[in-house]
Amino acid sequence: MFDTKDDRAKMEAVVERFKDEMKKVRTGRAHPDMLAGVKVEVYGQYMPLNQAANITAADATLLVVTPFDPSNIQAIAAAIRADQSLGLNPADDGRVIRVPIPPLTEERRKEIDKNASAKVEEAKVAIRNAREDARKALKIAEEMSEDVKKRAEKEIDELTKEFNDKIDSEFKAKSDEIMKI
Repeated sequence: MFDTKDDRAKMEAVVERFKDEMKKVRTGRAHPDMLAGVKVEVYGQYMPLNQAANITAADATLLVVTPFDPSNIQAIAAAIRADQSLGLNPADDGRVIRVPIPPLTEERRKEIDKNASAKVEEAKVAIRNAREDARKALKIAEEMSEDVKKRAEKEIDELTKEFNDKIDSEFKAKSDEIMKI
């Protein structure tokens, strides 16, 4: 019998990675994961912002970044400002950095939705690659009868459809959240 546990695990990993990517997508509400992709140069090397500072959402329109070392405040503010995909303008008072989250325009919402849909396609390509790997393994397996191979191939296709549907539902929920005013 052909075991699809490994294939399921690969596809689940793709979906988890996709969910993490969707957390980074801006929806108009402040969320600490919005700054997850920001890299800051501190102590002569680049590191993720969450390793150089504590990030909290004070309310729906404001993020508060508290550096672990106050001497890095300028570098952190500059790194947030430099990330053009975020379009944020942080302000610091010497102790903390306040990052106001401006309301999204309709045009910006559509642009964010379009960028998120590109991530959907990347995830679906990864799912298809996992399916192709499973099919190759199935072709190599010589000790199986044709009937067993056909059943296994059908199972792999059902698995692919299941995980593509999960990606679509995640994206639909995120898209609705992005487009909601």
